[in-house]
Amino acid sequence: MAELVGGAILSAFLPVLFERLASPEFRKFFDGQILQGELKKLKITLNSVNGLLTDAEEKQITKPDVKIWLDHLREAIYEADDLLDEIEYKALKSKLKATSWMEKATGFISKYKIRQRLEAILNTLQLLLDQKDTLGLAEKLSLPPKTPTTSLRDDDDDSEIDTRVKDKEAIIESLLSDSDSLVVMPIWGMGGIGKTTLAQLVYNDTRIEAQFQHRPWIFVSEVFDVTRVTKDILRVVNPESSNYDRLDLLQRQLLKEFSSLERKLLIVLDDFWSDNTRDWYTFLKPFLEVEARKAMIKIVVTTRHESVASLTLTGPVEVRHLNELTDRECWYLLEKHAFVKDDSNAYPQLKAHGEKIAKNCRGLPLAAKTIGRLLSAERDVQKWKEISSSDIWDLKNEDINSALRLSYHYLSSLSKRCFAYCALFPKGYEFGKEEVVLLWMAEGFFVQAQGNNSKKEMEEIGNGHFNDLVTRSFFQRSKGSKSHFVMHDLFNDLAKFVSGEFCSRLEGNNSSNIVKRTRHVSYADVDLDSLQKFSGACKDNVLRTFISLEPLERRSTFKRRSTLKTDDVMLLKFNCKIQQIYLKKY
Repeated sequence: MAELVGGAILSAFLPVLFERLASPEFRKFFDGQILQGELKKLKITLNSVNGLLTDAEEKQITKPDVKIWLDHLREAIYEADDLLDEIEYKALKSKLKATSWMEKATGFISKYKIRQRLEAILNTLQLLLDQKDTLGLAEKLSLPPKTPTTSLRDDDDDSEIDTRVKDKEAIIESLLSDSDSLVVMPIWGMGGIGKTTLAQLVYNDTRIEAQFQHRPWIFVSEVFDVTRVTKDILRVVNPESSNYDRLDLLQRQLLKEFSSLERKLLIVLDDFWSDNTRDWYTFLKPFLEVEARKAMIKIVVTTRHESVASLTLTGPVEVRHLNELTDRECWYLLEKHAFVKDDSNAYPQLKAHGEKIAKNCRGLPLAAKTIGRLLSAERDVQKWKEISSSDIWDLKNEDINSALRLSYHYLSSLSKRCFAYCALFPKGYEFGKEEVVLLWMAEGFFVQAQGNNSKKEMEEIGNGHFNDLVTRSFFQRSKGSKSHFVMHDLFNDLAKFVSGEFCSRLEGNNSSNIVKRTRHVSYADVDLDSLQKFSGACKDNVLRTFISLEPLERRSTFKRRSTLKTDDVMLLKFNCKIQQIYLKKY
């Protein structure tokens, strides 16, 4: 499976290594030492590797051997960076004068071990360099892509497409009907087809706002937690009565609230995956009694799976199956985002290539919008032609849309690295700009070869890359909290795809995902058994990130800790470097 990751992320990673190798602390600590020669050789070798990255990034698309080469290279460079961390620590420690022969002897042994590790890394890098001719790799210059100048816009373009207007009106007509007290209407379609957008158009329609007293919007995703979803609904209906933890009490309270509703209740269950019949009917228990309480409940379910649509369908309605857009409709969306300030008719050559690109979007509105934003600052005919005929359109992967992969390909190398790091976020996770930029800064993404590298300067760089990802639709504003952002499921899949084994989420019983290459791990609601399994999986690993990610409503005040507390005693068993971070509540 081709993966557009290695070269792009490494090209942003290597300048940081170069800067560290040139720092005064390194030169002073190893002045006159034999290690100075190895460090110089490392820098020369990394420079040679850096020259091949642009060519390797392009060729990995069609050559699996190049993809494997990049993975091995990335792992070796991570090991080099880990070693430089250790050298920096020892350089700082050496400022304290050794006062005993034991300290001096320990320092000598330490430098000997560092040299052994450095030689092993150099041998690996040289072995990879020796393969360049076999793989057909050559040095190439890489030109940074232009950043679109368009401002953030609301994603309401679908409301003007004929097929979506018909879908919207049909759903609203059913929801406003008083024929039954409980109606569940599923919206079914493939990822990126516009299910959530259509549900949002319905949800925000003035007729719906006027008719429904409460409108809880619940993001469900892969795990259908009946207790959590019930509590979220109750929190909207009556926040003061949602403090229970037992499902029985929550459902009884919800049933009690129904009797006091003066108007109808609309519930949206977005991105529903589970086809577990027992869980679904457990969830429906309080709603099945609404007829006696004289309440009117309408539920909209969006799902990728036909089996889920069939399971949830309730009442005199039909499943709303969303078909792909026509090529003309895809061009309409692409054109609207690519020509925000211009008239496409003034660029007939661009229009010809644009229509070909729209056809390659294969009916997905998300793909058409994303590619449109990619092209919004580009008026070079050759660039449009290059994108329309890219090999990426021919890659076969049902989970990753080619248009999104192409948009990732044209990000700057540093934006790619920032985006790949967000593979740590679970689907539906709401994040603030500040918290994400701080995480990127903690990873050293914005250390510059020149300049003071002040906190303010790095924050400005991080904000620029965050805004770039928002402009290109990789991040979208949360509908629940305007100050927060989310990733569309397909972009979340893309982030996991490009990060490979280097980023992992500890969810449920998946500690087996932690492998030697894993450097970044996130977790949420992990029990003791899962931590024990994770401890075993992490035994021989060196983590750079270990973060707790809680839902927005339960997020605690941002804290950084240099020591682990009593409740973290399990983490003390990990033979790994851990950065424990709790995210900020905004």
